[in-house]
Amino acid sequence: MTHPSSTTEQCAAATSDLFDGIFRDLESWREEIARTGPTARPSELDALVEALVVPSLLRPNPILIGAGFIAAPEFVHGRDVHFSWWLGPLESNPLLGITTVPTRLDLGARVYTEYLRDFRALEWYSIPQSTHQRHVTGPYVDHLCTCDYIFTVTMPVRVGDDMIGVVGADVSVRRVETALIPLFLAADQPLALVNAIDRVVISTEPTVQAGQLAPRHGGAVACSGVPFRVILSPASQSRV
Repeated sequence: MTHPSSTTEQCAAATSDLFDGIFRDLESWREEIARTGPTARPSELDALVEALVVPSLLRPNPILIGAGFIAAPEFVHGRDVHFSWWLGPLESNPLLGITTVPTRLDLGARVYTEYLRDFRALEWYSIPQSTHQRHVTGPYVDHLCTCDYIFTVTMPVRVGDDMIGVVGADVSVRRVETALIPLFLAADQPLALVNAIDRVVISTEPTVQAGQLAPRHGGAVACSGVPFRVILSPASQSRV
């Protein structure tokens, strides 16, 4: 059995730290949103969410590519679907082109949004609703906003016993890779970051692509607090 190296453990810790920082942002946002209670007007709610999330989208080299609040049905009076969601500046996007400032998500201008009419069944909403815990969905290709490979991280927002929605953020896989790859490259063997179902997220083995299914292998190091593990890259496993 291959035993994890100290660098492998450092890669797992760095991954956990990166996502912990994102969840700290979400925690602070949900506290502010919960204070609005059930009486907030849509315009007031949107203004609050915009003020909370936009600074994170404008940080130097931001990890987040979008962020906001998705209200539970009927929390916003008379609306089954209400997204207070902003996209950060985009270098290139098939839907929006190049943007230099944050933009509000306009569902009316998007195609293929029918599935959002029952968004409560989607993983990023249904799991925080059922577990009352934070959750990471993905990675997956976001066809609604970015047309990019992303994670969606979400956290329930509750007032008393009622969940009034979820606060969340879209995290670019490419930006996560940029942040973590120097440490992964420092290992003496190629490593990969895989998700809960063993899909590769990051690999330092050039022949291993994101999305590839990695075989189970001894020596994996779990990333605390998030559903990822750092493993010996699949191509390297075949040579062990």
